[in-house]
Amino acid sequence: MIRLALLRHGHTSWNREGRIQGRTDIPLDPEAEAHLKSLRLPAPWDEADLVSSPLSRAVRTAEILTARAPRTEPALLEMDWGAWEGGQGTALRADPESGYRDLESWGWNFTPPGGESPATLRDRLVPWAESLKSDTLAVCHIGTMRVLLACATAWQFDGPPPFRIKRDRLYILRIHKGDWQLEEAVPRLERQAS
Repeated sequence: MIRLALLRHGHTSWNREGRIQGRTDIPLDPEAEAHLKSLRLPAPWDEADLVSSPLSRAVRTAEILTARAPRTEPALLEMDWGAWEGGQGTALRADPESGYRDLESWGWNFTPPGGESPATLRDRLVPWAESLKSDTLAVCHIGTMRVLLACATAWQFDGPPPFRIKRDRLYILRIHKGDWQLEEAVPRLERQAS
């Protein structure tokens, strides 16, 4: 059995504006960098294998928290939101021509225009996660995390998810021979000593 800890990257200007980032490579904002510098990973995750999405916001989050360069993993890229990237959910929802739907009504196979479905993301994430040989910390994105957590909880992207993803917290999966479980404890990042 291995454990996979998932951590969402720090804030970007687009996060603060409510814009959909997807694969658009938006960097951390200065406030996020300062905030992350005040935190550290709890043991044993501070010594675990370290991977991140190739997008700069995830790489930089990993670097700040560990003072190490993460190995980048293409499977951890955020979901491709296609034509909706850069848009704001509230504006897209108000435009009947956009085709926008809230994530809780997608199911596994709904695909944003020109984007990818949660099922497509699952098809690249599951083989990667099941290939891990040791406990690993992955710094990634909320869409990536939703799919991995759905695999561990049997959520089908239909109705409210049985988890809530917050920043500065580790969501830990236990993976053993195709059996995935989400640990109940959600450790917080710790404050650095002054």
